[in-house]
Amino acid sequence: MAKDVLCEVNNCSYWETENKCSADAIYVVSHKGRQAKRTEETDCKTFEPEK
Repeated sequence: MAKDVLCEVNNCSYWETENKCSADAIYVVSHKGRQAKRTEETDCKTFEPEK
């Protein structure tokens, strides 16, 4: 398992300095339930907008 999860989405509530993700778990899905073949065909469902 990865030690560090990096993220550049700085308007996410889990975003921390140096592009670190502070979420306890990361949930990634592929678009429309199909098997992803490229990065662009995935979405991070962990995203929570800053309040």
